[in-house]
Amino acid sequence: MSGLYRAPKAGEDPDRSVNVVFVGAGAVGCFYASRLHHPDHNIHVSLIARSNYRALEESGVKLQTHTFGDYTFRPAAVYPSPDAASKGAVKQWDYIIVTTKALPDVSDDSALIAPLVSEGSCIVLIQNGVGVEEPYRLRFPANPIVSGVTVISAEQISPGVIRQNRWTRLHLGPYSDSANSTSDSVETGDGTTGALVPPSPTPTPDSDSDSLNETLLSVGLDHCDRLGHYWTAFGSIPDITVSSEIDLQLIRWHKLTINAAFNPSSVLSGGLGNADMVRDPELRRHLYGVMKEIWDAAPKILGRGFPGELAGPEKILKSTERNVGSKPSMLLDWEAGRRMELEVILGNPVRLGRRRGVELRRMGTLYALLRSMQAVREGRKARL
Repeated sequence: MSGLYRAPKAGEDPDRSVNVVFVGAGAVGCFYASRLHHPDHNIHVSLIARSNYRALEESGVKLQTHTFGDYTFRPAAVYPSPDAASKGAVKQWDYIIVTTKALPDVSDDSALIAPLVSEGSCIVLIQNGVGVEEPYRLRFPANPIVSGVTVISAEQISPGVIRQNRWTRLHLGPYSDSANSTSDSVETGDGTTGALVPPSPTPTPDSDSDSLNETLLSVGLDHCDRLGHYWTAFGSIPDITVSSEIDLQLIRWHKLTINAAFNPSSVLSGGLGNADMVRDPELRRHLYGVMKEIWDAAPKILGRGFPGELAGPEKILKSTERNVGSKPSMLLDWEAGRRMELEVILGNPVRLGRRRGVELRRMGTLYALLRSMQAVREGRKARL
């Protein structure tokens, strides 16, 4: 497997472009795509859009940013679907960057991007939650995967108009299949969606599998370095970091400390924003309890503790007091009648914990209640 294909470096072959396609043209996808598109360095970025397809095709992406000022990003191409992109002028997508909401209980997005993936494609997942990589690894066992975690405040204020309010941080790390699936039995996709289902018997380790994982990590790390260089040197984003596989998963779980506490609680509290919840004594105690549960469980699940530089629960709560007016994305989805990211933010962590003999009781309660609320509401819609 040492000959696994590596995408060309920008500029190393003047006749060979680095072709990138973003699957998902929301605020996060459009912002990072705009900082990666550099035709003068032979890096060409296209977008796959849904509801805002017409606006992007006609006028490009208008960005109002705190960091880089106002500008318009005109992608190399805009497509209405992955199938359309697979039939376009580009025959080899070097990077397929997925920035859609992760809803494995609704659809398996690894199947959605299948028409785009070829032998040399690197799949980059910039999504919330944990366990998002497994459906892609199962479907594309020999393709390098880069896992990404963002810290950014951005929103689409109208079709094709993106406002970046604060932060630009992006953490990148390679993914083989070991970060969530070590020596225990591993859950697999259910064949229809990307949701995790009960594990099969533990497979017997073999040297070919170990060799492939080592190669995937090596090639994946190389892709992380290249993307980090493109975003930093050409896109002027100052805070792109590259981590090992396990360290990146720890960063995922650290972000989960925030997402799994604030997102579900905002819905269950009747629509309170982050600062309002933190200022309520009982809700603050509840939020701390969820965050501390994750803080204590993640090292047992991943086999390594959080780095000392990462903020702990109390520091996060204190900083949230200033976040007045902010509504978590799960609350916005609930209020708009959309599906919530329950599986990757709550369901997957609970199941991963149980696989390691770690019960996440507070998260399990949040998951059970919100899963029921969502099912009841969808049942009512179906009867209308």
